[in-house]
Amino acid sequence: MDLFNVCMGAKYSKKNPGPEDKFHDQCSPWKKNACCSVNTSQEAHKDVSYLYRFNWDHCGPLEPVCKRHFIQDTCLYECSPNLGPWIQQVNQSWRKERILNVPLCKEDCESWWRDSYTCKTNWHKGWNWTSGFNECPVKDACHPFYFYFPTPAALCNEIWSHSYKVSNYSQGSGRCIQMWFDPAQGNPNEEVVRSYAEAMNGAGLHRVWLGLSGLALMLFLVLT
Repeated sequence: MDLFNVCMGAKYSKKNPGPEDKFHDQCSPWKKNACCSVNTSQEAHKDVSYLYRFNWDHCGPLEPVCKRHFIQDTCLYECSPNLGPWIQQVNQSWRKERILNVPLCKEDCESWWRDSYTCKTNWHKGWNWTSGFNECPVKDACHPFYFYFPTPAALCNEIWSHSYKVSNYSQGSGRCIQMWFDPAQGNPNEEVVRSYAEAMNGAGLHRVWLGLSGLALMLFLVLT
């Protein structure tokens, strides 16, 4: 099973990763090998883009430093070819696959957690979409992030239905996915996904070997 350098079956993903000419701002680290188009990289930076009609400012304007993390999160989701070990099939109208429990580096999670406002713990569902973009349901009041997400881990694990799982490892450890990186220094997530993919494929081969060994033993007993 190919888990390295793959695109998931998301709404705007390309079938296969490849280079793009002009990537916008926070999506630029994936320019050399991306699962998203130039247009998707541009739309990821808009407050309400055509991608999902999602409004970051549903409780008033986010601080720029906080909004940057959500843009980087979108770029990682749409553009990264290094999420293969965590891709899961889903039966949803807007996508065929999703990511689940991606081990996000703890620094990324901690820096994402900022004093801004929201009205929900899970941003995947439960919004009022009658206006054409997401608004807070009447019963859900706006509060600072720490009201709904008391810890950085709560934010990262819950906001997108466990797409991420905050890791105990730090950036540069080779054991966790960085949400953003300096492309001039290379893509650190390639080492991470290669390690996870090799471990998962090795475990799969081991299970196959055990199954074949068991079958061979059964045949031996039957024939003798």
